[in-house]
Amino acid sequence: MLEHEIPNGSKLYFGKSAKVKRMVERVASDVLDSEGYEEILTPIFSYHQHTSIADETELIRINDEKNNSISLRADSTIDVVKIIEKRLGRNTEQKKWFYIQPVYTYPTKEQYQVGVEYMGEKDLSKVLNIASSIFTKLELNPLVQISNMKIPNLLVDMFDELSIDDFRHLNIEKFLNLKVEWLSKLVYLQHIEQVDELLEIVPQEIKIELLKMKELCEKTTCKNSVLAPIYYAKMLYYDELFFRVIKDNEVYARGGRYKNDELTSVGFAIYTDEIIEDKVK
Repeated sequence: MLEHEIPNGSKLYFGKSAKVKRMVERVASDVLDSEGYEEILTPIFSYHQHTSIADETELIRINDEKNNSISLRADSTIDVVKIIEKRLGRNTEQKKWFYIQPVYTYPTKEQYQVGVEYMGEKDLSKVLNIASSIFTKLELNPLVQISNMKIPNLLVDMFDELSIDDFRHLNIEKFLNLKVEWLSKLVYLQHIEQVDELLEIVPQEIKIELLKMKELCEKTTCKNSVLAPIYYAKMLYYDELFFRVIKDNEVYARGGRYKNDELTSVGFAIYTDEIIEDKVK
């Protein structure tokens, strides 16, 4: 082991990259401050990460002094919402929060984020348009991919041959082999102009969810967007509409609608490491 070896997946920023990192964080915090968001920083250790992460092997676990299992923060969303609801709720009526902090996954991966939560809000466009505004100020024009978690779940209920793993792994050949016309067209749906034709032939349950995707696409200020109705998010808490922001096959942001207990909220996270790499090329 070299004297100053850095673990694989860990981050080191210096000089230009450190300057770009601070610029990205400043631009994001300025936009969010102007939109009425307040900042929160949460503990690095958490008891609740298993409720957020689908693959628990990604968690870096230790035990506390009473031998309860805890893990390093691998996702911030649910911790932020729980802390505000359970600890800060009596002291603040603020519903719009942001945080700038890293998350950690096994074995040694660090990922810096700018995260946003709008508690009690159901309209995903409210935060998607803020994300678009941040990317515009950073002089980036990534692609926004809009999806809906309910569609894969509905399809699993409709077809005995399908499982959620087929959607996690995008087993497109299996979908097409079912030889269902509307399902095949759903697989290839990308653009909002294709939606109306598909609405004429899909089952009513799918129609309702496609209309939600169409409405979100129409309300977003980002004109560079596509639909991906069979994409399945890795985050356990997304329950309906969600989006990814992509550039050159790299995911720059994720966001969606979610529930914690009975409270519906919307939020997103920008992955600053990917943006930094883009800017220092």
